[in-house]
Amino acid sequence: MTSESSHNADVTGSNGAGNAVGQANQRSDGGAAAGTVSVTGTGSAEATPDLMVVSIGVECRADSVAAAWSRAGTSSDAVASTFRRHGVAGGDIRTTGLNVRADLVWREGEGQSVTGYVAASSLTVSLRTPGSASAAISEAVEAGGNDVRLNGLDLTFADDAGVRARAREAAWLDALRSAEQFARLASARLGRVLSITDTVSQPPVPLPRMQRASSVETLAVEAGETSVSVAIRVVWELEY
Repeated sequence: MTSESSHNADVTGSNGAGNAVGQANQRSDGGAAAGTVSVTGTGSAEATPDLMVVSIGVECRADSVAAAWSRAGTSSDAVASTFRRHGVAGGDIRTTGLNVRADLVWREGEGQSVTGYVAASSLTVSLRTPGSASAAISEAVEAGGNDVRLNGLDLTFADDAGVRARAREAAWLDALRSAEQFARLASARLGRVLSITDTVSQPPVPLPRMQRASSVETLAVEAGETSVSVAIRVVWELEY
């Protein structure tokens, strides 16, 4: 778990000699003015992704719409069936694209002409055991043959609550350290927390490193680690 300081702060209040420093907030009980310090803290935590989302599809050309459509359906079914054989639940396989278009060419003196038809279908597959994903993907590609288009892989978390909580704790400690320093510099001490807001971000995950295993004709997918970052803005009351 790592954290980094932004050291972003706004301090308002009064100093020990009674000279105004920034804008003071008058207390409702008529006592001495109370100030505030607003700090942004950042933190991040890393964990190994436990979910791989694969975008895979087929694209088939034929002389007629019916033939292209039929061939695309057969290839897509073969791809989906392969994932099911690897234990992927039906709810984790969904169709995300389906279209048929004319394949057009331009010829001088003739204009556009139709040379055939292209049917395309795409699936989004959630693989919840990334360790065995490479075998499932390779077999799916083989099942679809030359019609298959592997569009990409995304590594993420089925539930990122745990790693997000660790990142938030790191961000809190970062904000607290900064706020305590600013309070000392202002000859004050931290009082109660007045407000907290946070922002969670997961940076874009690079395409996982893939390498061909020499003993079997599959691609080994290495998940590595993914970082989740949290930024929190905390406002404390300053007590003088």
